[in-house]
Amino acid sequence: MQRVCFLLKVRPDRIAEYRARHADVWPEMRAALTATGWRNYSLFLREDGLLVGYLETEDFDRARAAMDATDVNARWQAEMGPLFAPMDGARPDEAMKPLTEVFHLA
Repeated sequence: MQRVCFLLKVRPDRIAEYRARHADVWPEMRAALTATGWRNYSLFLREDGLLVGYLETEDFDRARAAMDATDVNARWQAEMGPLFAPMDGARPDEAMKPLTEVFHLA
């Protein structure tokens, strides 16, 4: 199982909206994440907009590609994209660059 952690930045003026949207994630989005191999997926948001994501999956590249192929992901990314600080034209799911793990206590 691959553990993946990534950072993104939510626009400070959109934090309340980001929180509200994630309080009620679409059921079809949840189902697509599960079906494409995203497990134990968590998002943590700091007050200044720093977003930390964590998930477990067999293969992150494959799981991300499978999500990219879904219609629900395209709709979700289109709605969520404006809530993030500029990412050089990338969608939020494209800007998720895994951090290098340097320590793990099992």
